[in-house]
Amino acid sequence: MRKDLKVAIVCDWLTNVGGAEKVILYIHKMFPEAPIYTSQYDPKGIDWFSDTDVRTGSLQKYPAMFKRILGPLRQRYFSKLDLSDYDLIISVTGAEAKSVKSGKWLHKQGKKYVKNPKGIHISYCHVPTQYYWQMHDDYIKNPGFGIFNPLVRFFFKLMVVPLRRADLKVAQRPDYFITISEYAKKAISKYYGREAKIVSPPVELDAFKYKKGKVEDYYIVTSRHVNWKRVDLAIKACMMTQRKLLVIGDGPEHKKLMRIAKGSGLVEFLPIMKKEELASYLAGAKGYLFPSLEPFGIAPVEALACGCPVIAFNEGGSKDYVIEGKNGTFFKEQSTKSLAEAILRFEKMKFDREKVAKTAEKFGVSRFEKEMKAFIDEKLK
Repeated sequence: MRKDLKVAIVCDWLTNVGGAEKVILYIHKMFPEAPIYTSQYDPKGIDWFSDTDVRTGSLQKYPAMFKRILGPLRQRYFSKLDLSDYDLIISVTGAEAKSVKSGKWLHKQGKKYVKNPKGIHISYCHVPTQYYWQMHDDYIKNPGFGIFNPLVRFFFKLMVVPLRRADLKVAQRPDYFITISEYAKKAISKYYGREAKIVSPPVELDAFKYKKGKVEDYYIVTSRHVNWKRVDLAIKACMMTQRKLLVIGDGPEHKKLMRIAKGSGLVEFLPIMKKEELASYLAGAKGYLFPSLEPFGIAPVEALACGCPVIAFNEGGSKDYVIEGKNGTFFKEQSTKSLAEAILRFEKMKFDREKVAKTAEKFGVSRFEKEMKAFIDEKLK
């Protein structure tokens, strides 16, 4: 890779800590001099980029809580960015950051005055914009705006067709796509008509090393507390089966989840914690519950690395790393009953926790950097 390579990183937003932000962090470490362009940045919500040139625009003035309804404005913002003088643009996105235009794309469109007609845009796309496509029905059921849900639901139904059309149009702008799992690759092909190379996200395996120790009598779920993560299923299933559960995390659904568990001595809520402490809890857990439909899911791979087997919903990115009977099991439906049945079935299985940990080894940071560098070098030739 050329030392004089001029690189820009683009992402939808930087307002909280999560799996997508981990990808941005490690791409930033690959290109520490590259500025990060984003729609909204909250250094209090995520303090990983204090040494970075983070650039925002007019959408920065809006509260971060409004980001889910700013899609059209975000698309316009990213579309208007002039990044045509960069040799390489890497967008990390599950929404609108893919709208940016490379010099190569502009040149193909017949634009005469392009600063760098050889500049390329590689989109590391987690999944097509979920609220327009594969998660549309779930979003309609619960947009996540409380008493304003009926209003949001009405306008979203009214606008979804033109929004999909616009999303499909800008999905043709990246010169190349990378994605995170077979599930995401199929979705990109289905909704955008684009091919994508799979490069699984980086998992910090050094912080989640297997250590032989006592397995305690509890299950664990670690997640942002938002409705689509379905932490409620984990709580209800453990209450139904009378199993202990540790719920680690925080978010807008936290109080609701506490109400669901109210009166039960089986469910304990713990705050977001440092990796070392989290690894200790994962190592001691009987099993990790992963009830959400996600294109990948870094947290369950962290659990596997600690030797903790996973009970996962049988759809999405989990099928890339959960192996039935070897490092976990699946449940078929996102329902309390289905997850509860899987927990009881899981307890009849026997797992070699050291072998469980080995199944996570192929998802490390060095592997991510090596695969990304190889793909970029190939496309820059």
